[in-house]
Amino acid sequence: MSDAGPDGAVEGDVAEELAKYDAVVYDLDGTLVELAVDWGTVASSVLDVYRDHGVEPPTKELWALLEAADEHGIGDAVEEAIALHERSGARDSALLALGARLIESSDESERAPPAGVCSLNCESACRIAVETHGLGDAIESDAIVGRDTVETHKPEPESLLAAVDRLGAAPGNALFVGDSPRDAAAAERAGVAYAWVSDLV
Repeated sequence: MSDAGPDGAVEGDVAEELAKYDAVVYDLDGTLVELAVDWGTVASSVLDVYRDHGVEPPTKELWALLEAADEHGIGDAVEEAIALHERSGARDSALLALGARLIESSDESERAPPAGVCSLNCESACRIAVETHGLGDAIESDAIVGRDTVETHKPEPESLLAAVDRLGAAPGNALFVGDSPRDAAAAERAGVAYAWVSDLV
């Protein structure tokens, strides 16, 4: 296990620190890649779904709208409205510095710990982004977990725990790298060490 700073960030040489873990799970958007998605437009699309079904939106916040959709019987329609933007945005996404470093490490003789993805984006968009940027050699395909892969999504811990389990690691020996308070909360709830991507690039 590695030492961490007061905010939970991994300190020291990145490669050496990552090597102390049995598995590393990465958030996708904002961590490995930047999806070409206007989230304000996505929220507007979801609000349209609510209105088209005669449902008064309880909020204008995208993820709260998603979480409330099932109780109104429009979960599938809202999910697809979001996923449509995400899949397109994944195809046009930009590779970020940590994603590029992960690709480089997969080409080196000393391999980094097995890696997976735990994302609030839908699984299909995650897979498109991984394929688009040639991350397939660095990311275990079975350990790509999106918000629709298991029953709950971040900040609930199940999706992160699923990715860790699929990498054959125990939560206490895994690291989650992300870029948001939601990511940090998921790691804390899962009992997984956490590092901010900004501390690794």
